[in-house]
Amino acid sequence: MKFKIRKRHAVIAGINALCIAGALALTAAGDHAARAQLYNYSADKWDSSGGSTQISCFFSEDSGQSVQSVAAIRSALTKALSDVNLIAEDGKSLFTDAYSTPAGTVQVQSDGYSHSEAELTVVGGDFFYFRDFRLLSGAFFSEGDFMQDGAVIDRSLAWNLYGSDNVAGMKLTIQSKDYFISGVIDTPKNKEEKYCAGDAPRIYISYEGAAGLGLASALSEAPPPEEGMTPEFSDITLYEVISPDSVENYSLNTLKKYFGDGDPERLLIVDNTHRFAPSRLAGMFRKRWKNSVINSKLSLPWWENASRIAEYKLAPVYFFRRLLFIPPVLTVLWLLYLAWLFVSRNKGRFISAVIDKIYQINYKRHMKKKQKEVE
Repeated sequence: MKFKIRKRHAVIAGINALCIAGALALTAAGDHAARAQLYNYSADKWDSSGGSTQISCFFSEDSGQSVQSVAAIRSALTKALSDVNLIAEDGKSLFTDAYSTPAGTVQVQSDGYSHSEAELTVVGGDFFYFRDFRLLSGAFFSEGDFMQDGAVIDRSLAWNLYGSDNVAGMKLTIQSKDYFISGVIDTPKNKEEKYCAGDAPRIYISYEGAAGLGLASALSEAPPPEEGMTPEFSDITLYEVISPDSVENYSLNTLKKYFGDGDPERLLIVDNTHRFAPSRLAGMFRKRWKNSVINSKLSLPWWENASRIAEYKLAPVYFFRRLLFIPPVLTVLWLLYLAWLFVSRNKGRFISAVIDKIYQINYKRHMKKKQKEVE
């Protein structure tokens, strides 16, 4: 019997093939664009099994958060994790964190006569672990360094000061205070980060290294330094952490509970690990413009703004990908319905066929047994 394909069946099959191919193409494009925002995937470095989550807490300058607040946040996280029987092994930590704030524009001078303006960011904790900065020379400084006079600068500032990016170990000066160049990083490469970072050269120093620079502080309630002591700078506008998440959203909910019903104009908590989940982005498509607007009291760093642009771009990608799944799903449901109809209409014949098959099997067994008895 010759099998004949009807025209409508060919059309349905073609539509489904195109929809599946389109969905796969959008999935690949979306995943590539999301993965370009590397800073959101720092948890993968910390825990390759995928059992940890990365969370960022952004504060306004007048929120009152400071370096002194970090110890309390760490204590709350440690207690919450111990409540679900997560305890750090000897010599290891359950989580890693960082804190930072932009500190405005400063004049930076080289060991010679060159000088340049640069955007200064003061950092603490494991700040560089969270960033996707590409080192061109030198190394990142850390909180455990004996001396905190290191500075990480970008390629643009290195060339402005020394005409090269291979300048690790060289000296620079900010407001008569000397630092050595710990490392030189590349400037942002992807489209969103380049747009948000701008062309301004950038420099990163530690909180201890920032002491004595006379940086403006928003913490009016901070006590003045004692006579003879170096004034400290302690503002933070970003706290970020990578923490175990054995129960879904446990770390996220812990931080939300710690900060309470914070003023949304002064606090923003972001789940970096799941921010590019297709289901989340598809759901925010219709209201993505609202999610892109941030109150002016919150000053987000360029890498976060770049990720928010990526979210805005990816929302329609995953929304239309969801639409492309509709024809294949409807087709599967239609085929299941046809199969149900076929079985319902031929139920009697199926039952008879099954009974006949069972009878034949039993008859053959009986005949074999009888033949053995005769032998």
